[in-house]
Amino acid sequence: MTNKIKASVNARFIQPYKSSHFDKFDEGKKLSRLKDAHKGQRCFFIGNGPSLMSSDLDKLKENNEISFAFNRIYHIFEKTQWRPTYYISQDEKMLEGCKKEVSDMNLPFKFIPIQLQWYYSISIKGATHFNMAYQQPEAEANLLFSDNIAQKIYCASTGMYTAAQMAAYMGFSEIYLIGTDHHFHISKNNSGEIVLDNSVKDYFSDKYNADKDKLFVPNTEKSTFTYVAMKTHCEKRGIKVFNATRGGKLEVFPRIDFDSLF
Repeated sequence: MTNKIKASVNARFIQPYKSSHFDKFDEGKKLSRLKDAHKGQRCFFIGNGPSLMSSDLDKLKENNEISFAFNRIYHIFEKTQWRPTYYISQDEKMLEGCKKEVSDMNLPFKFIPIQLQWYYSISIKGATHFNMAYQQPEAEANLLFSDNIAQKIYCASTGMYTAAQMAAYMGFSEIYLIGTDHHFHISKNNSGEIVLDNSVKDYFSDKYNADKDKLFVPNTEKSTFTYVAMKTHCEKRGIKVFNATRGGKLEVFPRIDFDSLF
């Protein structure tokens, strides 16, 4: 059987079956072992905004805090010994531009959608695959939230939503966001118009999106819908979410001073 025929068989039969029964396969079984692994604990979601400080990450390391980080967080590694407990990347354009760097990261968990391997030929060394069900956040009420990440995770316009489903499954009772500025130099609104704000940077490092011409332009209106849905779903499950970002424009979650947490 040629590689072309194998790929066709996989696409037509194996991949749809696996997607519908993901928890029966090795990848899903690995995810199922994370159920209630951090029952009653707190965790930190690390955004990549310009407010992110290496000294705050040092504080997380000093206090043995559990953290989730995303995409090109590795650009701050040279400034801190902190490393995320859990890493997530689900954006095919972002990941296509940094496959080697992510593969080279020595982390216990690198969560990557299996669909990026199936449909975009993006293979990451040491990846922990999950089954991604993508949804467009036209309104917060439309967004689904998985209670079994071994089966599927509902993705939307921000990796924070994916992380929230993982955190809920793992049993965390509190989530704190830092570096989540929710404000970009270049963004897009729901009308498709480009919004330019020269007063802000996009990320904590200018190297982060050096290939920005190849990346998706963030839509903060859709991501706001996603954050509202995240808040609603977490509250229903008894999870408190706080925004400990230093500044920024995200006002969906109650604010808390980062330094007061230690």
